[in-house]
Amino acid sequence: MTRHPLTRRRLLALAALTPLAACGTAPAATGRLRVAFAAGGSKETLDPAQVSLFVDQARAKALFDTLVAYNADTSLRPRLAESWESDASGTRWRIRLRQAAFHDGRPVTADDVLYTFRRIADPALASSSRQYFAKVDFARSKALSPKEIELTLTAPDFEFPSGWGAPGAEIVPAGTTDFTAPVGSGPFRFVSFTPGGPAVFRKNESHWDGAPSIDELEFVPVSEETARVNALLSGQVDYAHDLAAGTAARLAGDTRVSLLEAKGTTMQGLILRLTQAPFSDPRLVRAVLSGVDREALNRVALAGRGEIGNDLFGKGLRGYAADIPQRRRDVDLARSLVREAGAEGLAFAVETSDVDPGFATAATVISQQLKEIGLAATPNTRGSSTYFSEIKTKGVAALTRTATLPVPTFLNQRFRTRGSNNVNGFGSPEFDALMDRAAATADERARLALFGDAQRIVHESGGLLAWGFSTWTIAVSKRVSGVVTAPPNTFDWARFDRARLS
Repeated sequence: MTRHPLTRRRLLALAALTPLAACGTAPAATGRLRVAFAAGGSKETLDPAQVSLFVDQARAKALFDTLVAYNADTSLRPRLAESWESDASGTRWRIRLRQAAFHDGRPVTADDVLYTFRRIADPALASSSRQYFAKVDFARSKALSPKEIELTLTAPDFEFPSGWGAPGAEIVPAGTTDFTAPVGSGPFRFVSFTPGGPAVFRKNESHWDGAPSIDELEFVPVSEETARVNALLSGQVDYAHDLAAGTAARLAGDTRVSLLEAKGTTMQGLILRLTQAPFSDPRLVRAVLSGVDREALNRVALAGRGEIGNDLFGKGLRGYAADIPQRRRDVDLARSLVREAGAEGLAFAVETSDVDPGFATAATVISQQLKEIGLAATPNTRGSSTYFSEIKTKGVAALTRTATLPVPTFLNQRFRTRGSNNVNGFGSPEFDALMDRAAATADERARLALFGDAQRIVHESGGLLAWGFSTWTIAVSKRVSGVVTAPPNTFDWARFDRARLS
């Protein structure tokens, strides 16, 4: 039977049913936590190396484990990796695994880690996580014992462990190629899944970090933000993910729900494709960066609940170049650059989607502001389920967002020549050389200073308008406890294994 995400119309139909008919057995009786996320459509997969949306990442977190996880400040905490160390050169890393088992009882071993990383690094898989393992020399890397791995790199990298905790780096059993009913080592076991529809997982009683408090976890696809909120308020779900700033303001006094707000943790940006006209002209890139009013965007698109950005990722995180002067709106400069480029009245689309609840408003505001400097920008809305894959090749200006990641990880993905997520086509031998020098520098303070120099390059010519940092908002039913406020991508985000139902 084909399953479909909840819409407003289907939600009203559900509301007309009795609670038993609409939801099955009541969650309090079964211990099933129902969580509502925006859906990814029929192309969804449970392959953790192919994650693209937050619902993919949350499902992967439930089914699998990573070697390490990110704390809120992107420092690392051990997970499957009990300990790790490098040699003095930063080219040889030894990892000691803890005692953990997959859902079928097989122990997690060094061979599983080697298989997982080799698979992610394979260009044929086209995983956005492959950049993390591009330096691994798999021919020289080996299992020293079932619980110890030695990874040899082709170049020094003292930031290498950061990639082990990134979305898409979850460990899978050696030889796994079919993810229709995956076996992981995470806190929940697979029960059922329909791409674009619901997923049901059951608690893993023997998880190495303790069994979940709830019996079952159900991911309910609800693509429209209004429908997610209505589903929560009507008791159809217990958790509504990714709410707009305006919605959070309206729910702030509602006694039926609790708000979890990770303030200023998600970069909101506009990607300019530097390899295509018109933004192959640096003057027009600078015109856009100078022509946008970041304060107004925060007031309107983020309801004043975010923070303004400075065209850099990772505000407040380790390695962020906070000493770079804040870029301010300069309409006169922007207009002169547009005239100099002979681009007055130039028409182009700002790609947007409802994949983020604030994108539509941001696209409208940005388009209006760019008209004031002589550019005829108009929003173009794309489907949410394929938005992030489409903007890799389509359009010249596209809204984007990125949640918490280590700053060097983001820089390597987004700006390194042929980086795994270098959507805007930026390429700079000077930038690449700085990133290589930084990775090869053992002293952390000196290493972060070099990463700061790399950020100065992309601030000037990287083609990223990082206009703000939004507050990540989740609403949960009052009967849910144990779920805490945390930036997305970090250890405590989507920790459904610690949720409890009253």
